[in-house]
Amino acid sequence: MARMFYFKGKTLEELQKMTMDDFVRLIDSRARRQIQRAPVQYRKLLEKVKHANKMKKAIIETHFRSAVILPSWVGLKFGVHNGKQFVNVDITPEMVGRRLGEFSHTTGRVAHSGPGVGATRSSKFIPLK
Repeated sequence: MARMFYFKGKTLEELQKMTMDDFVRLIDSRARRQIQRAPVQYRKLLEKVKHANKMKKAIIETHFRSAVILPSWVGLKFGVHNGKQFVNVDITPEMVGRRLGEFSHTTGRVAHSGPGVGATRSSKFIPLK
């Protein structure tokens, strides 16, 4: 049995039928403020999403990591830039109201190995203990 998704007591279908003003009342104040003030980057991203829906484009690439995920984006695929490359993010209902950048990490795991080529003799010494 599939688990139903609820966001602040509303199902995904109810969220998708809502107007932007009604949805804005449900999200937290920081996200609400960004959507209401809508910087130019955010408006461009919304235009990209509309165009991609019409053209059935596979991935929508963006550098705008602070964009709030809207209910109408569920099921779309975004390429979110992490500073080096675009990371593919599939939007699921649980991501609604959060930021795109939360799902495209900018830092990776660093695995240090032994001393490098130009290391001095003293730094190459590894105690056996």
